[in-house]
Amino acid sequence: MLRRGTVGRRFTILYATGFLGSGILLLALTYLMSGVRQTTLAPGQAPTHVPTGEPGLAAAEAHIRALEAQLADVHGQQERRMLLGSLVALVVAAAFSLLLGRILAGRVLRPLRLITAATRRITAENLHERLAVTGPDDEVKELADTVDDLLERLEASFDAQRRFVGNASHELRTPLATIRASLDVAVAKPEPAAQTVALAGRVRTELDRLDHLLDGFLLLARAQHGAFADRTLVSLAEQTREALADRAADIAAKGLVLDTDVRPDAWARGSAVLLSRMVRNLVDNAIVHNDVDGRIRVATDDHDGTGARLVVESGGPVLDQGEVDRLGRPFERLGVARTGPEGSSGLGLSIVAAIVAAHDGRLVLRARPEGGLRVAVTLPPAGGRADHTAKVRQVTP
Repeated sequence: MLRRGTVGRRFTILYATGFLGSGILLLALTYLMSGVRQTTLAPGQAPTHVPTGEPGLAAAEAHIRALEAQLADVHGQQERRMLLGSLVALVVAAAFSLLLGRILAGRVLRPLRLITAATRRITAENLHERLAVTGPDDEVKELADTVDDLLERLEASFDAQRRFVGNASHELRTPLATIRASLDVAVAKPEPAAQTVALAGRVRTELDRLDHLLDGFLLLARAQHGAFADRTLVSLAEQTREALADRAADIAAKGLVLDTDVRPDAWARGSAVLLSRMVRNLVDNAIVHNDVDGRIRVATDDHDGTGARLVVESGGPVLDQGEVDRLGRPFERLGVARTGPEGSSGLGLSIVAAIVAAHDGRLVLRARPEGGLRVAVTLPPAGGRADHTAKVRQVTP
């Protein structure tokens, strides 16, 4: 037996009501089409075709036969009308039942569709959201509450992971600083051995890489946390110019041709520190993973008024799009060793992806058909205007 208030009970009641209504409609249409215009004989009415003036029993029998023939004809007409009416009513009832069933099923299943849509919207960046379904205590609400409990456990797990990364990165800085100080003391001794100086140089290089890796971990944890106390209006164009100016020597050393289209209308609202790091990571990635004498194109605009957009295109070998789609994950590289070129930590694009997600933006990575990578970042509109110095299009060899 169905429990009170369950989805099964409501399904049964709704569909039973719908089919009962269809049956009533069928009977009503059959009655109206077969009985309203029914032909009846008034008492004592004689058929017009029965001959009159015949006396006796023969005349009475002829009259009775005429009445029977007329009655049979009337019954035949009624049966034909009833059959036709039943067929029409059946078609109408079938269409009505399909429509009613669709409406009722849509209404009953609407909470499940809402739960599905809300669950699809929730990702690792917004695990704090909940379905919070209200209504009777039935299977639908039980399912929604179960999903909410799962999201709560996932959120706690993600937060614990981010706190661990941040805390571990902070704690590792102390022993690294101690090792660096010990190296400085060893090298500062009078007439240090050549092997000691060489070893100190190699260790310092690895310490610098570790520092860079820890900085990446801390920045990644902060971006994934998504809470910014320094949210302000940021010019992507200005951040782009500063990043290109800082890496001008590296661009020239590699013989790269720089094509810039930096427009002053690319404004975003968020963390200036994180957005600056996002731009610098994209510029660094375009330089490090480019061919010698290759080409870099950097552009910023307001994306037709829908938000600030930054596009960075770089040369290089032809890449597989399936592998490019994984570049937003930590430590993902394309066709290089684990160490990566020039001490790359493999966190550059994953940090960019985390920063973009924390600012509710969109990151698109595309392998260029002619080789290299195209990265497009679109951030939501800043929601305000700011004065900015004019910026002109420039092409730097």
